[in-house]
Amino acid sequence: MKSSLPVLLIVISLAGISNSFAQDTTATFTLSGSIDTYARTALGTENAAIGGYAPSTAFSNLKGFGLGMANLIASYSGEKSGFVADLVFGPRGKDAVFHPVSYTNQRIINQMYAYYKLSDKVTFNLGQFNTFLGYEVISPAINFNYSTSYLFSYGPFSHTGLRADFNLGGGIVAKLAVMNPTDIVEFNAVNTYTLGGQLGYTNDAGGVWLNVLYGDQDGTLDEDDFDGTLDTSTGSLFQIDLTSGWNLGEKFYLGINTSLQSMASGEQFTAGGDIEDIDADATSFFGVALYPRLTISDAFGLGLRAEYFSVQKGHLEIFGLDDEGNGSVTALTLSANYKVGALTLIPEARIDMTSEDSFVSKDGDAKKSMTSLTLAAVYKF
Repeated sequence: MKSSLPVLLIVISLAGISNSFAQDTTATFTLSGSIDTYARTALGTENAAIGGYAPSTAFSNLKGFGLGMANLIASYSGEKSGFVADLVFGPRGKDAVFHPVSYTNQRIINQMYAYYKLSDKVTFNLGQFNTFLGYEVISPAINFNYSTSYLFSYGPFSHTGLRADFNLGGGIVAKLAVMNPTDIVEFNAVNTYTLGGQLGYTNDAGGVWLNVLYGDQDGTLDEDDFDGTLDTSTGSLFQIDLTSGWNLGEKFYLGINTSLQSMASGEQFTAGGDIEDIDADATSFFGVALYPRLTISDAFGLGLRAEYFSVQKGHLEIFGLDDEGNGSVTALTLSANYKVGALTLIPEARIDMTSEDSFVSKDGDAKKSMTSLTLAAVYKF
């Protein structure tokens, strides 16, 4: 009973705020959100890389019956300004706000930012917001597939900073941002910053967006901080990402996401406390995913995610790699969406096939593939 009280108080408070804003005809207050839950199995196969029963991707990775998250989103939009307060509760929400550098270890704030409309063409946003890179998002109420891609799982989730959104006319949009390092959301613990940008084009049929990130993610070494033990700092991260989606007919939609992320080798302390550059190649990942989707009826649709994702020089240790730290995975995910009012049921079949042994059968034999079955329920309000 005690654990549910804060959530109840939040809902009651937001409802009261809604009534007060309703008196202002120039402002709009909304309360929305979703809940999700699921059941999954990997048909007796274990993921050797993470010691679990799911692929090495974010969320929906618990065995048997599992919980996703409860999501409450309060937003206020005035004539010139507004805010978004997006709260998450449950395993999916906790995994979404994951970074260990946290002042209060809150892990329930998915987004919290205020915005000011300088003009019809320029809006400034200050606070914590979900990333503008990639095709998929944290909320399962927006994704067609319930499980997530490798591209989503190892790209950024969220940023905290100052972002300017531009509407340049003719369907052309842009963003410029200066932010804390990726997913360091409550405060800047490392005193370096990341730059982000986007250039896009949209029309009634869809859109295409080119996104970039650049910046040091873990700070730089300072000779005054040397304590006699060796330490290292990675170099700057660079990521370029292309996301697009188009309606190619009344019932057929095609999305695509491709992304390249690289990390420079950085620097290290010597045994005497000096700082030197690390003589090593940059590490990286590259991936591409296609999202064809067919609408059968107003209540039923089918969608496939076909993804190829590769790792170079040990950039990530999420599946089997060769002696040089290279490896890849091809993942095919077939999902159906069946809607009953605000409820969406998502049965899903997924197979992950890696270039090196990454999984273990129930008999202890090494395998290069894992087949997963999931049934999810997502209710959006």
